Amino acid sequence: MKRVCTMIIVLALLWGMNWLTVNTLSDFSYHIQIIILIGINALMAVSLNLINGITGQFSMGHAGFMAIGGYVAAALTFYGDPILARWFGTLLPLAVIETVWFLVALIVGGIAAALCGLIVGLPTLRLRGDYLAMATLGVGEIVRVIILNWEAVGGARGFPGIAERANFFWVFAFLIGGTWILFHLTQSPKGKAFAAIREDEIAASSIGISTTRVKVIAFVVGAFFAGLGGGLFAHSMTYLHTNTFTFVKSFEYVAMVVLGGMGSFTGAIIAAVILTALPEVLRMASEYRMVIYSLLIIIMMIVRPKGLMGHYEFSFRKLFP
Repeated sequence: MKRVCTMIIVLALLWGMNWLTVNTLSDFSYHIQIIILIGINALMAVSLNLINGITGQFSMGHAGFMAIGGYVAAALTFYGDPILARWFGTLLPLAVIETVWFLVALIVGGIAAALCGLIVGLPTLRLRGDYLAMATLGVGEIVRVIILNWEAVGGARGFPGIAERANFFWVFAFLIGGTWILFHLTQSPKGKAFAAIREDEIAASSIGISTTRVKVIAFVVGAFFAGLGGGLFAHSMTYLHTNTFTFVKSFEYVAMVVLGGMGSFTGAIIAAVILTALPEVLRMASEYRMVIYSLLIIIMMIVRPKGLMGHYEFSFRKLFP
């Protein structure tokens, strides 16, 4: 009952803040867009933290899963909205139809990314370290090239005309819900296997943990939430192009996980805020963004090797009991 009340209060607060952004803060639309992008990047960083931080794998293809979720969700709403409006327009208000279909599209996009994660994870997660990083990096580029030649979603021209539905409420509702799920998954008795593999894979295997199975589960779950992030990104930007989902994008999310602390969901969110807002603060030097990211990681490794938060979760037990 306590959790239900907490959920209702959080959703009510998000709804109120969304109402403010739409009705009274319209003059700050650019800043609101940056805040929404921070929420999307935080969801991406949190999902990658399960793979890289908690389980101790080194995935460099997270942007590929984001692209799959984004393009699948965008295609469903782009092609499905007119059909659903024609079929059910006389039965239900159009806003209700669009909202429900938007949520369905997000979930389907996440499932598509998870299936891709399963297909990729089964053969590649037997690899370790640099070999795994190269394999996932290659998969991300394969996904991008396939989409680049897929005319149904715009191909090399990009995919314009996507409905703008990922507002403040939906982005932060999915961020909070996704973080809650991932946090409790890793804190559950069976979820301890993720951290066991990170600490010592051989020892984990010796006590009966199926290391490949657990790594595949982490990969699939992380890919699912990356697909959700991609769907939110598509319906926030209203335009997609494969140039957005290069290995540079994957590196950005890896930087967020490393900067925040390998294994800390709180740290991943804080790092997402910093690394998303930093290019806007230093707009005159935005072309040096990757240099700044690299310097931040180097400095963090020297000053605080475990990242901003290490493995610590600030007040999560109080916020999500």
